[in-house]
Amino acid sequence: MSNAHQEAIKQFMSLMENVDERMKDTFQNMHHGYPTETLWRFLKARDWNVQKAHKMLIDCLQWRIQNEIDNILAKPIIPTDLYRSVRDSQLVGLSGYSKQGLPVIAIGVGLSTYDKASVNYYVQSHIQMNEYRDRVILPAATEKYGRHISTCLKVLDMTGLRLSALNQIKLLTTISTIDDLNYPEKTETYYIVNAPYIFSACWKAVKPLLQERTKRKIQVLQGCGRDELLKIMDYSSLPHFCRKEGSGSSRHSSNGTIDNCFSLDHAFHQQLYEYIKEQAMLVETGSPIKQGSVHVAFPEPDPDDTKIAKTIESEFQRLADQNGLCNSVNGLKVNGD
Repeated sequence: MSNAHQEAIKQFMSLMENVDERMKDTFQNMHHGYPTETLWRFLKARDWNVQKAHKMLIDCLQWRIQNEIDNILAKPIIPTDLYRSVRDSQLVGLSGYSKQGLPVIAIGVGLSTYDKASVNYYVQSHIQMNEYRDRVILPAATEKYGRHISTCLKVLDMTGLRLSALNQIKLLTTISTIDDLNYPEKTETYYIVNAPYIFSACWKAVKPLLQERTKRKIQVLQGCGRDELLKIMDYSSLPHFCRKEGSGSSRHSSNGTIDNCFSLDHAFHQQLYEYIKEQAMLVETGSPIKQGSVHVAFPEPDPDDTKIAKTIESEFQRLADQNGLCNSVNGLKVNGD
């Protein structure tokens, strides 16, 4: 770390000494014993501008307090059938670990429909997985591999991506904004696999709008990406959709739910769901667990994120016009609240 970066962290630490006790408490719950590394992430997200990074972190801590994020892992989505519906339509899971010990998060971008529950349940579930990653998965990996591990790898499967994905742009922008503002620099690399033409066309339009720091993190792999990914992880950690060329589907695999990390029956989701229910029982001692979604305030998207979303919309419209599908796309409505 350069002298300038060390000085920036020193200044940042000094500013954080002046926050109130509630913020100090939630910051402690957030950094998990690594405050310097957390400050480093926020500084990196704001190009090492101390004042901007400080404002970003204060806004994050206020968001956590106002939305009771410290307690979100004690608020299960129930009944189980509802949670299963969320899992079947918001395809994400932990497939394993890289050779360096980084968790491998698999995301079925193309086949996620987000149509089985309200927006609030999908946002709640996303934040819960973020918090479980930070509080349970990363500390366990740190202990297992004998070094501090604070980031993950993400493998994004574009199988099934269609023009109808335009319906999901508002929700996906909300989730992306929550991550950018409150969980910055938690992903080491994004690997894009099984990319159809529609993705390639959008990527060509969006790539120039991304910051260099973000562009360097994204790798678009050929086909299912198996050979490239096997250089950084063992076969057992490959997401199911990367294991065989032409496997065709993110949602299902030949071994059923055992290898499909999106399924509620997969070990990762079973452990996560049991953990949340156990935490709820500790908090709600003697009382039945409350049903209903957690309503989290949605932050305003960054102007750059809004521009990217608009660019994707325009590119989808262009592709629709080009393929004579303008009537079907004009009929689409971006999901509201």
